[in-house]
Amino acid sequence: MLCLHDSIRDDDPAVQRRLRAVEDAPSLTAVIMAAWQVARVRTVHRVEAVLAERARRPSAWPRGPQCGGALRRKGFAPRQVTSRLGPLRWRRRVGRCPRGGAIPPVAPLDGTLGVPPQQRTSGALQHLGCALAVLVPLATAARWLGWSSGGTVSPQAVWGWVQAAGQRAMQTLQEHLPALAHGDLPGPEALAADLAAAPWVLGADGVMVPLRPTGGQPTGKTRWQAITGGVFARLGQHRTRTGKVVTRL
Repeated sequence: MLCLHDSIRDDDPAVQRRLRAVEDAPSLTAVIMAAWQVARVRTVHRVEAVLAERARRPSAWPRGPQCGGALRRKGFAPRQVTSRLGPLRWRRRVGRCPRGGAIPPVAPLDGTLGVPPQQRTSGALQHLGCALAVLVPLATAARWLGWSSGGTVSPQAVWGWVQAAGQRAMQTLQEHLPALAHGDLPGPEALAADLAAAPWVLGADGVMVPLRPTGGQPTGKTRWQAITGGVFARLGQHRTRTGKVVTRL
C-alpha cells in the first residue's frame, strides 16, 4: 500500500512541486511555509471532490420566479469562489426559464450551499477580513488574507466587505428597535456559572477628537469635540504557574 506521501506525489504535478519545495526548504520557517501550501492545496482538492460528488446527486428544481414553470435543465456550468483555502472550482447543474425569461441561470446546489449567485468570495473569508479590518489597516488585512489563502486580496475588496457587513448590522438593528420600544427585550447570552458570579467592572475615559466643520469637506476650521468611551468587563481570577492568584478581566 502506498503511503500518503506517495499518493500525493502521484496525484497532481502542482502538489509534486510543492512537496519538492518542502524538501528543498533551507530553514524551519521555509519548511513550515512550504508545508502549509501543500496542506492548503490538498484540502482544496478534498473540498472540490465533495462538491463534485454533491453536484452529481439528484436536485430538487424550483419553479421559475417569473413564469412559475419548471426550469429547463441546461447541463453543468462552472462555478468558482475564493475561500480561505484558496480558489474553489466545481461544476453544478443549472436551469433556465422555459419561456426565455430574463433571469440568470438557477443552480439548486448553490442555494443548498448558501452561496448567492454573484458571490465570488466565501463568507468565511469575508468574515475574517472584516475582523482583521477592526485591528489593522485595510492594506495589512488584505496582505494577511492573501498569505493565508494563497491568492491576492485587494484592500478595496476588504473595504467593500466591511461596508456590506455594516449595512447588514444596521438593518438588523432597525428591525430590532421597534420590538425593543414595545418592551420585547433580547434574550441574555448564556454565561458559565463562575463568570456570571464574577463582579462587574466599568471603565470610562474621554478624549478630544478633531472633526471637520462640514461633513465630507476638508475646508474650514477644525472642531474639537469630546468623545467618551466605556467598557464593561467581568473581574475574574487566574492562577499562575507559581500558584499565585491574580486578577484578570
